[in-house]
Amino acid sequence: MRLDLCGGFSGHRVGELAVARCQMLLADGGLDISMSTIRNHPDDAGLIGGVQLAPAWVFAGHDAILAVDIGGTNLRCGIVRLRQGKSADLASADVASSLIWRHADDDPKRAETVAGLIEMLEKLVRRAKRGKLKLAPFVAIGCPGRVRFDGLIDRGAQNLPGHWQSAHFNLPMRVRDGVPRIGGHDTVVVMHNDAVVQGLSEAPRMREVSHWAVLTIGTGLGNAVFASR
Repeated sequence: MRLDLCGGFSGHRVGELAVARCQMLLADGGLDISMSTIRNHPDDAGLIGGVQLAPAWVFAGHDAILAVDIGGTNLRCGIVRLRQGKSADLASADVASSLIWRHADDDPKRAETVAGLIEMLEKLVRRAKRGKLKLAPFVAIGCPGRVRFDGLIDRGAQNLPGHWQSAHFNLPMRVRDGVPRIGGHDTVVVMHNDAVVQGLSEAPRMREVSHWAVLTIGTGLGNAVFASR
């Protein structure tokens, strides 16, 4: 079993020390679990993992996707380059450009948060065009909480500004309405739990592992378990 530590905690020295100490305790307990921090910078991992949510057609004729990482303190959007020419399994995907909004300082309402997110995505679309990147009409979103198949949030979004667990609030639909077309094509938006997305940033490196998991430590705590196919 492999366990990766994600979130802002993993980017600090104390995170490295905590991983080493936990590894020792697991070994003393006779548990065969290997622990490490994620390989990408935690600020990038929540965006890079979004490429694993993309449907197959995204990888044909496109250079990059848009990705969003929503946290209890920050909202981050980025252009994630696929870099398939360097690595067909997307192990070389990276963040070409990003924007960050520390929304906790502004205490916005939910509608203001969504409007700010859409504005950030529109800026990145323009950046991609200036940089001659062929952007896929696809947005991947990592969001705290239990995300349902239809895009609603069941629970766990209490750190976000406003009431995100309403049956009348569907963030993927709001984003699609705000950025309806990219490159002349209708935009597709997929949202999953943020811990899952951060963990998926490690997927290309887990081909030889049957089961692995992630633990995210940031404004909140998150976890996810994966099985390699």
